[in-house]
Amino acid sequence: MKAVNASTTQLKQDLEKLKKNYEEYQKKGLNLNISRGLPCKEQLDLNGEMFHVLDEDNYMAEDGTDCRNYGVMYGLPECTRLFSQLLDIPEENIVLGGESSLNLMYDQFLRYYAFGTLGEKPWSDQAKEHELKWLCPVPGYDCHFNLTEALGFRMINIPLLSTGPDMDMVEKLVANDPAIKGIWCVPQYSNPTGVVYSDETVERLAKMKTAAPDFRIFWDNAYAVHHLYKENIVKDIFKAAKPYGTEDRILYFFSTAKITFAGSGVCLMASGDGTIEETRRLLKLQIFSHDKLNQLRHVKYLKTPENIRNHMKEVAAVLRPRFDLVDRLLTEKRLYEDVYTWFKPDGGYFITVDSYEGCAKKILEMTENAGVKVATAASTYPYHYDPNDSNIRLAPTYPPMEELEEAIKLFCICANIAAIEKVLAERGV
Repeated sequence: MKAVNASTTQLKQDLEKLKKNYEEYQKKGLNLNISRGLPCKEQLDLNGEMFHVLDEDNYMAEDGTDCRNYGVMYGLPECTRLFSQLLDIPEENIVLGGESSLNLMYDQFLRYYAFGTLGEKPWSDQAKEHELKWLCPVPGYDCHFNLTEALGFRMINIPLLSTGPDMDMVEKLVANDPAIKGIWCVPQYSNPTGVVYSDETVERLAKMKTAAPDFRIFWDNAYAVHHLYKENIVKDIFKAAKPYGTEDRILYFFSTAKITFAGSGVCLMASGDGTIEETRRLLKLQIFSHDKLNQLRHVKYLKTPENIRNHMKEVAAVLRPRFDLVDRLLTEKRLYEDVYTWFKPDGGYFITVDSYEGCAKKILEMTENAGVKVATAASTYPYHYDPNDSNIRLAPTYPPMEELEEAIKLFCICANIAAIEKVLAERGV
């Protein structure tokens, strides 16, 4: 039954009980946090062997390079080869970075700002002539939005459908406006919804006509191997782009941050021949080399694509009970079917909840006042403005199970209270 169909008397009775439960939680003195997608201790412990793979003076690359020294600017060949085989991207189209794919994205933005790309004017010069714009599928990843906002782009919301971005809207916008310079995409288990892009969406992104010759797709494939239930594989965007000659449009990012150690992984960027050649040339102004010892450590530990996939099955075994717990509690503790809805993803790191419209900010304030940090209000939208005030990202991966259970039970209490109060207010009660 929906709250909007329940009697006012019933809603008042439910609200009274819920408020008593909320007061009991306030007295517990909780200090819990499920706001970010951090690996839990059990997941990190799976990688203990990594600390020992270079123990016995084992620091030479396969070509004889001493990884303790400078050189090999674009990444160890054996590490590049490992990711090439895992992601089915040619080795020559990959540049390895340090520990953060977000840092690679930032660097690439700044290169376009300072130098332009493939003969086009620098974005800094273009910004003097007209406001630059960026397409942002929503709900989406706050770090993406924070970066484009800081660099002065006007962000345009694109609804994220069950198949990916609303491509009718995307195609219409990019075909007519040369000020639109790119789009954020998290194609597999999108943050935070868990959406997987359809084959048709990937094809349309690859072939669409763009008014801006320097339009770029920032393809953040952070969860390419992070399956929890079903193994969804996104269509290869480079193969889709090849018949249309748009490979340089794509900037493909990947990292091991949630495979090995967060903040101590290896990341990569892949693109078309022209972009990779340009990036390598500009890298010479920036670095002598990234951390080759860490690249070598990852090769010796991860070994093969099959070994990576097997390792991720162990990760899934650690994380799956957490997702099952959240799904069960969201089901059991929801008093009325319109209080909130949610999507249980096949993989990734998040569960997204849509509250009763106009209630998300209040829910998050209530949970924090009771000692549980869930998320920043409207963080899944550009400028922290959710027009429906409803979308909330849950990150169940980090806390111990007992703490996660407490946090989600409190969240459900708050979501029920906020929705019932909203319905009563709509009735003028």
